[in-house]
Amino acid sequence: MPTRTRDLTAQKRPRRVRSRAISTLPPLVVSSLKPHEVDLAYSTLVCPTCRTWVPISAPHSSRPKLVPHHTERAGTEGPIRCSGSHRLVTVNLGVDQWFQRLEEGLTQTAGRRSTRVIRKPKTGSTPAVMQIVADTVDDKTACKLDEAHVRGCSTCSIRDDKGTILRAADLTSRCADGRRLAQLAAHTKRLAPARRKAQMDREDWNDRRAWGLRLLHEQQWQNVSETVADADLRRVRDTLAALIQTLNPRKGAPQLTDWERADLMSAITLLATQEEQLTR
Repeated sequence: MPTRTRDLTAQKRPRRVRSRAISTLPPLVVSSLKPHEVDLAYSTLVCPTCRTWVPISAPHSSRPKLVPHHTERAGTEGPIRCSGSHRLVTVNLGVDQWFQRLEEGLTQTAGRRSTRVIRKPKTGSTPAVMQIVADTVDDKTACKLDEAHVRGCSTCSIRDDKGTILRAADLTSRCADGRRLAQLAAHTKRLAPARRKAQMDREDWNDRRAWGLRLLHEQQWQNVSETVADADLRRVRDTLAALIQTLNPRKGAPQLTDWERADLMSAITLLATQEEQLTR
């Protein structure tokens, strides 16, 4: 007669258990649990002992209780039976009451607001147009813009009776655009020597960097040039030997046509020229 061995893996938790065993732990009251730890729609709750979801056996009977379960997931080797198995459950809430408590809890959670005051960052002052343009316009361009404005503006120029421009007006007598252009011309003229020196330094550094990269490339090529030349020469010779062998087929092999022989001769001539250039 075959003997029955005990399973050593955690089994799937059944919903209906006909065992009469009852846990020694006090009955579990559903109303004392948190709403999100109970699901009366599917007759399950979170076991307080192992903190896992466990079905309620016969929830509408006179003595509902938790089904026997393990502390690990189903299929785990070496299962451990939870002490909360067969624990009596007192279902003193209906499905509507439980759902109402769950909605009230969600509403309270969603209505919470942080008490921390987050201040908006202070925005800096917007730079003037002349400050933005000053980095992109050189002194000659700024001077030409100022002169063009003086020629076209009657406020910023002093003219004679015939309308001939004698000179530019003083800075205090100019219009708003004229003052800005005059200040831009003076600013770029003052910074022109430093800008030219910085530009020359950048060009000198770029030239030195390009020269250094070129020397590095030449040095690296000298280290591998012999190996590359030997590989190229070996490849050309192997291809040339294969073409010569194809040009003179063995006995019994199909003979080449005149067009194929002419193409092979052209390729052999080209490879011979490349071999001569590589061996120099």
